Amino acid sequence: MKPYIFLICLFSQALFSQNILPLRERADLIDAIQKERIQNLLPKLMEEQNLDLWVLITREYNEDPVVKTLLPPTWLNARRRTILVFSKTKKGIDAVAITRYNFGENIRSIWNKEKQPDQWQALSEYIQSQNPDRIGINTSEHYGIADGLVKTDYDGMMNALPKAYHKKIVSAETLAVRWIETRTPLEMTLFSQLVEITHNIISEAFSTQVITPGTTTTEDVVWWLREKVAALGLDTWFHPTVDVQRTGKSDLYAFDGKSKYDVISPGDLLHCDFGISYLTLNTDCQELAYVLKPEETEAPDFLVAALAQGNAVQDHLTQNYKKGRTGNAILKQAIADSKAAGLRPQIYTHPLGLFGHSAGTTIGMWDAQEGVPGSGDHPLQEETVYAIELNAKVFIPEWEKDVRVMLEEAGYFGADGFRYVNGRQTEYILIGNKRSHLK
Repeated sequence: MKPYIFLICLFSQALFSQNILPLRERADLIDAIQKERIQNLLPKLMEEQNLDLWVLITREYNEDPVVKTLLPPTWLNARRRTILVFSKTKKGIDAVAITRYNFGENIRSIWNKEKQPDQWQALSEYIQSQNPDRIGINTSEHYGIADGLVKTDYDGMMNALPKAYHKKIVSAETLAVRWIETRTPLEMTLFSQLVEITHNIISEAFSTQVITPGTTTTEDVVWWLREKVAALGLDTWFHPTVDVQRTGKSDLYAFDGKSKYDVISPGDLLHCDFGISYLTLNTDCQELAYVLKPEETEAPDFLVAALAQGNAVQDHLTQNYKKGRTGNAILKQAIADSKAAGLRPQIYTHPLGLFGHSAGTTIGMWDAQEGVPGSGDHPLQEETVYAIELNAKVFIPEWEKDVRVMLEEAGYFGADGFRYVNGRQTEYILIGNKRSHLK
């Protein structure tokens, strides 16, 4: 049995018993994830981008975002100046570190400071020994995640390299983005379960175990989410939000601060935005709940119909997922299709994975419904995950106002097309009812 298969079994058992893996076992699994990515994924990506070397340079507490995805699980930060070089060879990838120590289990150190005291010269000598034609570095105009090489380190490398090598230096922007956006089979095995954990936490938050209508505020639920994540030994990559829409005057968003202390009442439509970080991956989920009135056993028909419109916008978006199509082209067609069906869409879908707001194909922003320069021009690739984030504005005659059906679910795009990583919401969470809302 492969070591990572054994670790997956442990992970599954931990989930079944509603426990999170201990830190030591998490570290073993993260090592396995990184090994799979370096050995199996990176050779394909470097060949795809026609790069012979990929040089990553960073310093402690000022880490290149790409280096953060490679940090050994026992390293919380880089050390001193960390230089990693990935060299494409006939056998795959030679992963080395111009550092004083091995960079964890997967990247060996090749710098002997006693023989070559100058770290920059050691890097230059290694690069020359590989005789590359194209050397990629992390500089990017459109992706902060791919723009991790600071000027000081750029100058240090260029000053050490012979002039003949300067013309071989190119931006590794697309390689960095492809590295960040691409999910491996092992990661996808984990991702479904991470999203399941996220759904389970939201279901508990939107229940009478947490909410007492007429007493509990939206801010109470927000901090319950934070405490729940901490108690599980997990992290969240952003502060959650919970907000209310109801008949009469109410805010549509939590982040404007006006609805921060709304008391949750029967008849309210609740919305949350919540995600977790675990085992190098991140989730991002928005779901809706309805607080049943004493005489109710179901959400009102007008709200059920509104949710169906939100699901319809999701369908119009994901049906336009085609390999090679840019995010801006997907956005334009999805909005046109939604409007043709009588819907009022707003789409702001982003890549998801090693980061929450990750690198890859961006499909709209809430304030950029005509397209997003740069990241919106990136073509859709297979083996990628997205936070399918959007809303449908729906007029509710019974409330004499518009509501926004705000939804967000993790979705995977692969060779077989699009699928949701762990289902999507098609029914409201009913506070006072335990029926599943996911399909």
